[in-house]
Amino acid sequence: MIVPFLWMIVTALKTGSETAKIPPTLIPQNPQWGNFIKAWNAAPFLRYFLNSTFVMIVTTIGQIITTILGAFAFARLEFYGKKTIFILCMATMMVPSEMLIIPNFVTLSKLGMINTYAALIVPWLASFFAVFTLRQTFMTIPDELYYAAKIDGTSDWYFLWRIIVPLSKSTIVALATLEMIGSWNSFMWPMIATNSDKMRTLPVGLSAFTTDAGTQYQLLMAASTIIVIPMIVIYVFLQKYIIAGVTRSGLKG
Repeated sequence: MIVPFLWMIVTALKTGSETAKIPPTLIPQNPQWGNFIKAWNAAPFLRYFLNSTFVMIVTTIGQIITTILGAFAFARLEFYGKKTIFILCMATMMVPSEMLIIPNFVTLSKLGMINTYAALIVPWLASFFAVFTLRQTFMTIPDELYYAAKIDGTSDWYFLWRIIVPLSKSTIVALATLEMIGSWNSFMWPMIATNSDKMRTLPVGLSAFTTDAGTQYQLLMAASTIIVIPMIVIYVFLQKYIIAGVTRSGLKG
């Protein structure tokens, strides 16, 4: 798992000619630390970085809010057609994401949202995979706790945000982390939904190193290293929540 990351860093320190050597060199003969500066200046990466950060933050917050509300509705509330709606939503998880690209593009195009932040954010404000995962966690919370809160006159809204959400922190943080990583690394949709450097994100910016004359692999790998670092830092600090959220099957004592 670590080898691709090491190869990325090693290639980022090579010269253009050295990246094409066969057999490849494992250690750069003359490390080119300036490749990182060249890569950063090759395109408006500061703008890309700000766009990626903004989209990641807004998308993650929005998705977590819709996930919490949806999961609570399916886990605790009773309403007409609940099981049918849940099954239909489950069925959407079997639809490949690639099939949604054209319908989403046409819809946003008619709404005049193409090449805007709305195009990068709105389609990803809800995820039923996240709703399903959090619903399973909500259902592990004893019914007696809910009934006791209702007897004390607690509203569903208060019970959700003051009791259920704190008890499900590990799962929520895990889902937020996965969404942050997914949003940060997203390439296909930002490429399709934007058409100017002003709105492009970091993964799309990597295409600046591929031209008709070929690919500048040393600069491509240098830029990739810069892009990957924030996600590695986030994962390192939040990995315990990811593991706890995925493996959690009951409440801690």
